[in-house]
Amino acid sequence: MTKRQSGLLLVAAAAVVATANATLALLQEYKSGVVWPEPKVVAAGATPGAPPADAVVLFDGKDLSQWKNGENWEVKDGYAITRKSDISTKESFGDCQLHVEFATPAVVKGNGQGRGNSGVYIMERYEVQILDSVDNPTYFDGQCGAMYKQSPPMVNVSRKPGEWQTYDILFEAPVFGDDGKVTKPAFVTVLHNGVVVHNHFELKGSTNFDRPAAYVKHAARMPIRLQFHGDEAMYRNIWVREMAALVGTPPASK
Repeated sequence: MTKRQSGLLLVAAAAVVATANATLALLQEYKSGVVWPEPKVVAAGATPGAPPADAVVLFDGKDLSQWKNGENWEVKDGYAITRKSDISTKESFGDCQLHVEFATPAVVKGNGQGRGNSGVYIMERYEVQILDSVDNPTYFDGQCGAMYKQSPPMVNVSRKPGEWQTYDILFEAPVFGDDGKVTKPAFVTVLHNGVVVHNHFELKGSTNFDRPAAYVKHAARMPIRLQFHGDEAMYRNIWVREMAALVGTPPASK
């Protein structure tokens, strides 16, 4: 390369840099003016599915002391087996993230709704169905992963009987006015075995077997209930954490 060619390259490079600087000078960063609080630091679980540091552990495989009627269920080998009655958390929750691990019996008995039937009731009235849904025909809005009697899961990702499964549930509680009417419905997102089966689904009210869904005003925080339907089902590693959106301070009006 000659000296003349080198000089031309340097001039060209300088021109490119000058153009870039001029362009940057014309651009201005957008700033919303909202002053946000710093997000809280939360240590994640040590392994996938393990509770994060801010979770309330509802069942760690040892006992059901966090549950009303917990003594009615059998606890062995790190899991609980449904017996005698439903159980409900002693603590109440509103907007929350809920992790539940469950299994239906390895030995298949019954069919349809009589095979490994149980359910996770958020606020004691909004049910995510648990059922053995492998080669077990039933009504679609009653199979495993359904929002009972309101919507089937988008896909059936059930594992075989006896295999452990997971629900990860994001729940936004309904809001009621003083007159008892709903001002904001409940929404739920459900991941079954890591797969989205409901995406911000709007609940039409409580999930009922014998009547249409309808909202009835209730407290802003309610217990979580696990169902005993007469069938055997197993649970382990249950935890919940409350969700609250960060609220920023908007800029002053001009």
